[in-house]
Amino acid sequence: MRLPLQLHPQSRCSAVIRIEVDIARHAALLLSFHVTGNIGDLRLPPIAVAERADELWRHSCFEAFIRPVPGEAYYEVNVAPSSQWAAYRFDAYRNGMRTATGIAAPRIEVTSAPERYTLHAALELGGPTGVPWRLGLAAIIEEADGRLSYWALAHPAGKPDFHRADCFTCEI
Repeated sequence: MRLPLQLHPQSRCSAVIRIEVDIARHAALLLSFHVTGNIGDLRLPPIAVAERADELWRHSCFEAFIRPVPGEAYYEVNVAPSSQWAAYRFDAYRNGMRTATGIAAPRIEVTSAPERYTLHAALELGGPTGVPWRLGLAAIIEEADGRLSYWALAHPAGKPDFHRADCFTCEI
C-alpha cells in the first residue's frame, strides 16, 4: 500500500514536491519513504555506522508510530538517512517514554538520484502476529539552509505533533 504524506500547513519546503510511503507487514514492518523533488537542496547526512542515536528528529528523519489495536501504548521508531535509528515505547500520549529494548536494529537502505531519494527500513517489532496496528507515519525534512519541514499522514490543528492519536490514520 502506498500513502502520501502531507506537508504541515505551517511548514514550507521549496525542495520537496511530495513524499510517499510504501507499507507492507510480513515478518517485519517494511517501510519505503520516497521523497521527490530537488534532492540536492536537502541536507542529508552521509551513511554512517548503523547505531542507536537520540534526537534524530532535529535533522532529516523518517518516523513510524505504531500502536497495537486496541490500546493507548505505542512505539516511536526513527530512522535517519545516516542509517542511525532510535526506538521508544510510550504508555500513552507522550507519557512513560523509555527506550524500546525489544526492537531489533532496523535494516536501512538508501538510494538517491537528483530528483528522488528513497529510504527503505525493515522493522522487526516482535509481539503477537495477527494483531492489527494503527500507524502514524511522518518525515522531518531539512533543507540545505537548515529550515525544517514536517510531513505526516495527517496533521491535527496547531503545531506539528506526530504523537497525537489522530495522526495514527493507517491500520495494517
